[in-house]
Amino acid sequence: MLKISSLKKLVTDQMAIDLGTASTIIAVKDRGVVLDEPSLIAVNELTEEIVAYGQEAADMTGREGRDVSVKAPLIGGVVADFERTKKMLANFVKKARSGGSNIALSAIMTMPSDVTHVEQRALSNAAEEAGIGKVFMMEEGLAAAFGAGVLPTDKRASAIVDIGAGTTNVAIIAKGSVVHSASERFGSNEINAVLATHLRRHRGLQVGEETTEFLKTNFVSTFIPDDISRSIDVRGRDVQTGSPAAVEITTGEVYPVVEAVVRRIAELVKDTLTELRPEVAADIYDRGVVLTGGGSLLDGLDQYLRSYINLAVSVAEEPRYATVNGLVKLFDDPKLLERVSRNDLGILQNAEIPFEA
Repeated sequence: MLKISSLKKLVTDQMAIDLGTASTIIAVKDRGVVLDEPSLIAVNELTEEIVAYGQEAADMTGREGRDVSVKAPLIGGVVADFERTKKMLANFVKKARSGGSNIALSAIMTMPSDVTHVEQRALSNAAEEAGIGKVFMMEEGLAAAFGAGVLPTDKRASAIVDIGAGTTNVAIIAKGSVVHSASERFGSNEINAVLATHLRRHRGLQVGEETTEFLKTNFVSTFIPDDISRSIDVRGRDVQTGSPAAVEITTGEVYPVVEAVVRRIAELVKDTLTELRPEVAADIYDRGVVLTGGGSLLDGLDQYLRSYINLAVSVAEEPRYATVNGLVKLFDDPKLLERVSRNDLGILQNAEIPFEA
């Protein structure tokens, strides 16, 4: 016989979903993070069938079978392919459910601050069709702030910069509300793109996604490197001959390429901070800026920002999970959840989704 407590666990699956361009992270109340997988699917081009999701699809990247291609159904934190996003989310939700329970559950999801009503409707529709009973939507910046330790009752302002793979969000939070925000549809994925372009144009080497991701996380520095002669061998395909080849690159060579992307992020932060009211600006001067999101883990990024905006910059604890941890906290405060979630359903139901099949 099922114990009451384990039965309760099946019924109260309250999920926090951070559906990101690069990764989907799901946490469940009282269980913490239960899923952290790449937001990718592998599709058989002949049958249009999805053959793998998440990590399994990521492992195929660059080495797919003849008729298979790996795709990202989300671009810039919003739905680019509705049907496939829905299937991917349904697969992840099923994996994350405790004991395989099919009892309707509630979920809170994040969205970029500049999301349109159509994009927001697409996200909540995808969640509903993935078998979630009630869907709350919430701004990324606010969720990241709660996850980084900002209290909803704190009347002084805090600045949170959430750097994802496809979006960068700057949110100024006071008393559990967003008092100012700015969002750009670019993030750390831009670094992968500029590295690949640099190697192709200047070194005659074509490289895959796995290689640029490795260089970004293990080799490049976003702040002037101490040792500009540190080098690494990069393998790929010779642009001219098509044969397998390798080139040696140094940190000094790729730093200017990467710095151009990081400067765009820094400029967004700086510009946002110039638009604040005096009291809010004073709070931020005292407190500095907190970085969240996977992009905040880039080597030297906090140093670069510190020197660019002349303010204290710190990285939140577990920055990749800040958003999802912030969402989970809301389940303990239903009143706050109602207040901060953006469910203008009247507007949403009338929004048409042009890409819904």
